[in-house]
Amino acid sequence: MNLYRTLRRIVRIYFQLFFRFRVKGEENIPSSGPVILIANHISNYDPPVLACAIQRQVHFMAKEELFSIPILGALLLKIGAFPVKRGGNDRKAIKQAFQVLNENRVLGIFPEGTRSKTGKLGKGMPGAALFAIKSDAKVIPVGIQSRYKWFQPINVNIGSPISLDSYKQEKVRTEDLEEIVDFLMMQIQKQLNEIKG
Repeated sequence: MNLYRTLRRIVRIYFQLFFRFRVKGEENIPSSGPVILIANHISNYDPPVLACAIQRQVHFMAKEELFSIPILGALLLKIGAFPVKRGGNDRKAIKQAFQVLNENRVLGIFPEGTRSKTGKLGKGMPGAALFAIKSDAKVIPVGIQSRYKWFQPINVNIGSPISLDSYKQEKVRTEDLEEIVDFLMMQIQKQLNEIKG
């Protein structure tokens, strides 16, 4: 068993023992082929929660500062995460993200780019839209809702794949990306609304 699956199993047991870990919609994840998971971001717990919610390995972009932390940085690389410079156009990270998708893997993205301080969904960054329309990946919205306090629920709602065919064209303008990412954020909000009922 590889390191990712071992850690995933341990962390999932932790979530099940100390939280009420609930996942809805796991059947919406294709068993093969490229997938982009787009989710809201409320806590540092979100990446392991997303990883534990589905069977397939999720490759995350993570802020580059984490990779300079001894042990943690090496561990992140071993489980398939890769660094991204925040606040700029990181070509290396973009190339690596497309490589993940070209290899028919799962890319995990938090389009807000940083954690929400209010718990409410913020504005999305255009990077998620770029990956969505410039790849053949299935784009799947995910809502995560939790206070991340022991014995309180962690709810993960996984939606159906989003169709972006109407947005796909030869040349994509900045305003197109903004429109697409707004649409993607609406799909994440729908998943959050379903959790709240």
